[in-house]
Amino acid sequence: MTDKLLARYRELISILNQHNYRYHVLDAPIISDLEYDRLLNELKKIEVDHPEWITPDSPTQRAGAQPAARFEKVNHPAPILSLANAFGAEDARAWYERVTRLDDRVEKAKFVVEPKIDGLSVVLHYRDGSFVQ
Repeated sequence: MTDKLLARYRELISILNQHNYRYHVLDAPIISDLEYDRLLNELKKIEVDHPEWITPDSPTQRAGAQPAARFEKVNHPAPILSLANAFGAEDARAWYERVTRLDDRVEKAKFVVEPKIDGLSVVLHYRDGSFVQ
C-alpha cells in the first residue's frame, strides 16, 4: 500500500506541476479549477499523512508561478493574501471560526460571499471616482 501511495504522490506532483505550467505560463488550462483543487487536496492529504515525502518540487511548497514580464511590480497598502477554498457551507463556517479565533473584532465584521468565477484576483484603485491603478 505504501509503495502505491508513494507512486500516487509522485504522480500528483507531476500532474499538478503540468497544470500549473499550462495555467500560469501558457494561459491555457485544460481542467477546471474544481478538478485542480481536488487533485491538490489529495496531494495535501498525503503530505499531512507522510510529511517525510514532501519534496521541493511539490506544488504545496511554492505559490503560483513567475508573473508575466509585461506586469510591473506594485506595492499594495495592505497584503493581498490567498483565500482558502470553501466547497460548501461547512467549509465556510470552519473558515469563519478560524478567523474569529485570531481576532475577536471579526465577529463584528460583515462578509460578502460570492462564487469563484476563475482563478484570478484583481485589485483596483479609484481616486475621486476615477480609476488610477
